[in-house]
Amino acid sequence: MNQRSGTTSDLEALSPWVNELAQTFVSLSSDIALVMDASGVITGVAQSVGTPMAPEAAQWVGRSWADTVTAETRRKIELLLGDVASTGLARRREVSHPGGAGSDIPVAYTAIRLGTRGPVLAVGRDLRAIAAIQQQFLDAQQELERGYWRARRAETRDRALRQVVTDALLVLDAESGIVRSTNAAAQRLGTDESPLGRPAVQLFDAHSRAAVDELLVTARSGGRPVELRARLAGAHAYVSVAATPFRVGASQRLLLRLRDPTEGEPSAAERRRQADPGDAAVVITDAAGHVRACDESFAALIGQPGEAALVGRPLSDWLGDDRQPLDVLLADTRREGLAERDGFALRGSATAHGAHVSASWLTEGDQEGIGLVVRPGDANGLAAAPQRAFLQAWEALDGQLGHTSLTQMLREAAVLAERHFIQAALQRCGGDAAAAAELLGVSRDNLARRRRGRRTPRKS
Repeated sequence: MNQRSGTTSDLEALSPWVNELAQTFVSLSSDIALVMDASGVITGVAQSVGTPMAPEAAQWVGRSWADTVTAETRRKIELLLGDVASTGLARRREVSHPGGAGSDIPVAYTAIRLGTRGPVLAVGRDLRAIAAIQQQFLDAQQELERGYWRARRAETRDRALRQVVTDALLVLDAESGIVRSTNAAAQRLGTDESPLGRPAVQLFDAHSRAAVDELLVTARSGGRPVELRARLAGAHAYVSVAATPFRVGASQRLLLRLRDPTEGEPSAAERRRQADPGDAAVVITDAAGHVRACDESFAALIGQPGEAALVGRPLSDWLGDDRQPLDVLLADTRREGLAERDGFALRGSATAHGAHVSASWLTEGDQEGIGLVVRPGDANGLAAAPQRAFLQAWEALDGQLGHTSLTQMLREAAVLAERHFIQAALQRCGGDAAAAAELLGVSRDNLARRRRGRRTPRKS
């Protein structure tokens, strides 16, 4: 080509040998070469004799080049021919020829005109091998991404299950910041004195107390969960501290969650412990009580093959019965942040007569749920649990001296005593609500309302 004039007059002398040129290109570096007149009608086709790219291409002679490609790539042929007509040379474009068995043949073509009035020579490379490699790369990349997200989901699930057991939870009075109740993990914070009845900020190092106090104020006034890192009193490491507000009737409470941010993957011994049905089992539900996740121990405890058989189903299918319904425990958890019950029936378990269940309210981002720790046992092993819970709660109430008025403390003491005697009556009657109501001298409906936290209105 004459680069200065932009014409192909220098190649016009090669026009008589255009078919030979097409075969030469195929033998050297291309898979197919097409010879066409100025209007784009094919006059000759050259392919490798041994392994032709498109065996049916010999039938293209006499047809328009645009008619040999798929409908969606016809426009590219028109552009190729337009470039050749105006400049004598067309840049590389990828088109597809219909192939056998419904598959297309992707081909990258370049084209040149031999002289101002000479034929057009289009040379193409078969892209199927490259397309196969690209598809394999995409498939591998997608599989890696799927594996990554599966691993992330599994890691998140395992962390959530561990945190249900290991996170320290404290329910605070929002106004005073005094600890009203805790879970077992909060009783092992490393301090000699129980956190019950104490201002929550006293659990932290002096340098962290201002930040924790601001956290509690922000959670109380903003009505939304907030989180920071602080150091416990007498400790060097920092913990993650999250405060979530919720209401109990007319009162506001804060659920304080303490978590070790450096907690890693469980050890082999820890995994064996989690898989042992004789130890605590963990299950996480949504706010309505449908299973989100559980550990192997819980699945084994209720005789299920694994977590997949439980996810999405109501936990009440396996835990609780008419005498001790699960929905009452879940309602108490949503209302109070923490709740514990004894003597829960375990359907699917052939060995446990009942179970001790502790539940805590969970908030992770926009998701809310309930984490439950289930410890199987028999009636004799569970008899002392209501007394322990009562004494713990009474200790918290006693710790409010000097922080809460006597009237308010007496009101809370009455509620605490009522709950204790209802639980004791149910325990003595084996969970029979009718027998417990008779023992307490109230109607069964009245007992049910009191268990849900609603007193019978006084008559005027």
